Amino acid sequence: MRRRIGRPGLVGTMARTAVVAGTASAVAGGVQHRQANRWNAQQQQAAEEQAAAQQQAQSQAQVAEMQAQLNALQAQQAPAPPAAPAAAPAGGGGDLMAELEKLANMKAAGILTDAEFAAAKAKLLG
Repeated sequence: MRRRIGRPGLVGTMARTAVVAGTASAVAGGVQHRQANRWNAQQQQAAEEQAAAQQQAQSQAQVAEMQAQLNALQAQQAPAPPAAPAAAPAGGGGDLMAELEKLANMKAAGILTDAEFAAAKAKLLG
């Protein structure tokens, strides 16, 4: 069998064209596949970022709500301002002792500060 020298025949040209077309198709398919994967990854990342932002906003709302509840509880539990101690009658020594004991008890209970106790004591003692 003799081989032709020069240009390939019709079958050779068709075979070469099929190989080139197949290679081009495979390359194009790979490129499309990579682009689709990148697009999916970008969409997934955007969805995750949006979910994280939404979760952070919910957490901040919960913290604000808890802070408001804590402030309300603290306002309810705040002690009433201490009542001004009544002045002792001028003539009774026993009443003076009773008043001093009341002041000492109020200071021990934390109702009066040291300064308030000293001022009330000074007022009682004259």
